Amino acid sequence: MKITDLTVTLFGWEDLPSIEYSPHNPKTASRSQLGLVSIATDQGIVGHAFLGSAMRSAELDAASLVKALKPVIVGEDPLNREFLYGRLWKRHRSTTLRSIGAVDVALWDIVGQVAGLPLYKLMGAHRSSIPAYASSPGLPSVETYAQQALEMKVLGFAAYKVHPPARWEEDIRVCEAVREAVGEDYRLMLDSMWAYTYDQAIRVGRAIERLGYYWYEDPLPEDDIYNYVKLKRKLDIPIMATEYSPGGFHSYGIWITSGATDYLRGDVAVKGGITACLKAAHLAEAFQMNFELHHGGNSLNNVANLHIALAIPNTEYFEVLLPDQAQKYGLEEDLTVDAHGFVHAIDRPGLGAHIDFDLIQRKRIAVLS
Repeated sequence: MKITDLTVTLFGWEDLPSIEYSPHNPKTASRSQLGLVSIATDQGIVGHAFLGSAMRSAELDAASLVKALKPVIVGEDPLNREFLYGRLWKRHRSTTLRSIGAVDVALWDIVGQVAGLPLYKLMGAHRSSIPAYASSPGLPSVETYAQQALEMKVLGFAAYKVHPPARWEEDIRVCEAVREAVGEDYRLMLDSMWAYTYDQAIRVGRAIERLGYYWYEDPLPEDDIYNYVKLKRKLDIPIMATEYSPGGFHSYGIWITSGATDYLRGDVAVKGGITACLKAAHLAEAFQMNFELHHGGNSLNNVANLHIALAIPNTEYFEVLLPDQAQKYGLEEDLTVDAHGFVHAIDRPGLGAHIDFDLIQRKRIAVLS
C-alpha cells in the first residue's frame, strides 16, 4: 500500500459565540475555519483528520502542512507509522505541532481501517468508556461560576474544572464559591492558564488545598520549570503542567527528572498526534504518573483523544470544554456524555466518526494540495 495524495479542504465555521478562557488569551472570533486533512492510498482507503479550532483557524497551519509534510509521506507505506512519524517530526521547524498531529491522526485512521478495528482496540483497549469532566470558559462573575458548576453536577459530569478570571485574589473567591455550591463530595479542579507569579501561585494553591481541589493546573508560565519545582515542594495538591511545554513530546523528560509536575498533559493537536500522546502516556506510566488528555479543539481531535484515553490505564478523565457547541462541528454525530457522566467508545474501524462531507462541501473555502 502506498500514499498517493494529501489534501486539506478548508471549510467555514460560522456563528461562533464569543468566548474568553483567560484574559491572557484573545476572545474567539465569530467565525473560524477547519481543515479536513485527507490522505489517499492506492488501495482506495482514505484517512481523515481535522485541523484547526474555534480559537485557531485552520488556514494558519494548513499551508505549511501541505508544503512541509506532504512531500515526506507521499509514496510511502501508511502502515509504517513510526518511520513516517520520524520524518514528520524532522519537519517541525517548518510547520507546527498541530499540522504534524493532523497528519499523524489521519495515518492512524488508515491503519485502523486496514485492520478493521477501532483505534482504541488497535492500540490495546483498557476500557470502553471513561468519565468526563466539564471545563469552564471564563465567566463574568463569581456567582456564574458557582451556578455553572452546580448545573454540571446535576447533569452528571464526574467533575468540574474552573478556568478563573486570572486575578489571583478573585480566583480564590471563585474557587470558594464553587466549592460551596457543589458541596464537599464533588470533585473540582483549577486551571489557572499560566497566569500567576510564583508568590501568587503559592497563595492560590494553599487556598484550593484547603478547599479540597483535586489538581492544580498550569499556575505558572509553561516554561518555568525552576519555579514549578519550588511550587511542587511547597504544596500538597498535585500539580499538572506540560500542556504547552515547549518541545512537544520530547520536552517531558526534564519535567519528570526535575520533579516539576505530578502529571503529564497533552492532546493530539498540541503534542503532535496520536503517536506522540501514546509515547507520552507510556513514559508517564513508567514513572507511576498519569497522562491526562487536554481537549482537542475540534470534533475529530476529540474522537482521537477518546481512543487514546480508552487504550491506556493512566488517564482518569475525558475533558469537555464549555460551551460544548463551540467545540463541535463537522461530524454527523458527535461525542456525548451520558446521564452517568461517561463518554463511550466508537466501535467502528479507524477513528470511526461519521464526517459530515455534505456540510464540508457546502462550506468549502479552498482545497490545498
